[in-house]
Amino acid sequence: MLNGKKKNILITGGAGFIGSHVVRLFVEKYQEYHIFNLDALTYAGNLENLKDIEERPNYTFIKGDITDEDFINELFNTHKFEGVIHLAAESHVDRSIKDPLAFVKTNVIGTMNLLNAFKNCWSKDFKDKRFYHISTDEVYGTLGESGLFTEETPYDPNSPYSASKASSDHFVRAYGETYSLPYVITNCSNNYGQNQFPEKLIPLFINNIINNKPLPVYGDGNYTRDWLYVKDHALAIDLVFHKGKDKETYNIGGFNEWKNIDLVKLLCAQMDEKLGRPFGTSEKLITYVKDRPGHDLRYAIDASKINKELAWKPSVTFEEGLEITIHWYLNNEDWLNNVTSGEYQNYYEKQYS
Repeated sequence: MLNGKKKNILITGGAGFIGSHVVRLFVEKYQEYHIFNLDALTYAGNLENLKDIEERPNYTFIKGDITDEDFINELFNTHKFEGVIHLAAESHVDRSIKDPLAFVKTNVIGTMNLLNAFKNCWSKDFKDKRFYHISTDEVYGTLGESGLFTEETPYDPNSPYSASKASSDHFVRAYGETYSLPYVITNCSNNYGQNQFPEKLIPLFINNIINNKPLPVYGDGNYTRDWLYVKDHALAIDLVFHKGKDKETYNIGGFNEWKNIDLVKLLCAQMDEKLGRPFGTSEKLITYVKDRPGHDLRYAIDASKINKELAWKPSVTFEEGLEITIHWYLNNEDWLNNVTSGEYQNYYEKQYS
């Protein structure tokens, strides 16, 4: 357990989707902490996500890359981070298929740089220190029509993305065993909510429906995922960081499975209502496209451990969370237009043409 005394906390990837929600939560909730947000500001990192807290006295943004070993070492030597919450990652399966080495560089080498810097900084006294590594349910591979991923499920990654995350998980555990580095790991299901870059399904389809563009559904649309509202994930991260047990893994899930095609139809119905369009208008945009390689059939998380040990559970239903999410995107079209200009258009054409 990490106590609540004054500390310097490093959050990597804090300008991204999940990271920005975690940064905001910690800055607002823990005045005794100084939160350092380290982000390389690649395509998915956006400081507009944090404009409301950028002037807070307990918040500092640092632009930098976790793959730069010398930079990371200097950062730790300067600020002596007692806690690390490591969210920075390349995270999109489709991109990993096209450029797997980029995922190895960020997700494996970047994690190694952070582990080494943390170890070298505190190896003589790890008391009240914590390295928190955020991972994904995709490291477990795929499920059939039944069963759930537990913390004991063997790793069986099927994409370059999930293989890179599995590798980083193994290194974190190895540092715990070899160097007694105090760590926790969480493996989370699909997140959705405000500020998500529109390469992922829900914001991609919201944007396409607004612009009357096709909704590209892979294969037959029967791939199944467990969905979690991003603010509930941030609350879970807060609990695990402060109350989780050292050298433990916690699975975080929404108890909320949806087949892709059913989710898309629900999204279409809600969007038609919000936009004042006749029911069924958006559903006509659904277009089935060639399946991607190594596409896992089903993910589903058993989150009973974090529920029993830390009393965490999702606070909203999927329908409620989806309505909140749609409302945010419709009321923040400037944000959406800014992130979908330029390079995003080139990516979209390559991926879905």
